[in-house]
Amino acid sequence: MTALTTPAQPGLDASARLVPWRRMAWVTWRQHRLALAGVVAVLGAASVYLYITGEQLRHQGFVSYGAGPGLSLTAVLFQVIPPLLGAFVGAPVLARELETGTFRFTWTQGFGRARWTVATLAPLAVVVTVAAGVFGFLFSWCYGPQIDGKYVLSPLAATTFDLRGVTLAAWALVAFSIGVLAGILIRRVVPAMFATLVAWSGLVVVTGVFLRRHYEPPLVTSNPNLPSGAWVISQQWTRDGKPVSLSVVDQVLRQIGATQTAPGHCP
Repeated sequence: MTALTTPAQPGLDASARLVPWRRMAWVTWRQHRLALAGVVAVLGAASVYLYITGEQLRHQGFVSYGAGPGLSLTAVLFQVIPPLLGAFVGAPVLARELETGTFRFTWTQGFGRARWTVATLAPLAVVVTVAAGVFGFLFSWCYGPQIDGKYVLSPLAATTFDLRGVTLAAWALVAFSIGVLAGILIRRVVPAMFATLVAWSGLVVVTGVFLRRHYEPPLVTSNPNLPSGAWVISQQWTRDGKPVSLSVVDQVLRQIGATQTAPGHCP
């Protein structure tokens, strides 16, 4: 049996042959150009809609408050932007390499697994975050007009709060990170995408129900004339500044009703 071997060369510095970052950037673009093009196309089309709608709201005005339900429905549809970014951009990045086994080749090409991971994830995360941030500010501009000093859709409403300004950018980055983590742990593209959607949905519910009201201390007031767009967390009847039960309120209302229907009083 004859074998061909190559003697070791300890004097050769392997770091001198490292692949430059610019070449890895080109590889990242080649691998994920379709996903990035999809992000630009979807957010671009939605941005055109927001721009046209915003111009109409400012120049033509609202015929009535009936414009609100249509905008509310649109805002609900836009809520799917972060989870879709996480599922279709974040989850496949590493899951596809691990599922197909190409990571064995990729991580041995003179670039290193750590540098390859950074060069792959960082540009995608930046693009996703910036694109979502631009869309978020355009959303804030479109949904900003007021009627008689009142918002058609409150900035604090559940359908709009997560889509305005840097909030959408933050949610997009979180969804992308969840997708990447799911891809690393599950190592299969489709299950990782599904897990991303489930995990993001659970995080949104927990944030909206338990965490969001603690972002700032709530303002307690007895003034019924609240500012436009205020988010009412709770309300209750009080007497001398102390809460009273519904039974006490019902008793007072019964007494008022009895007084108004008594002889000598107009109903």
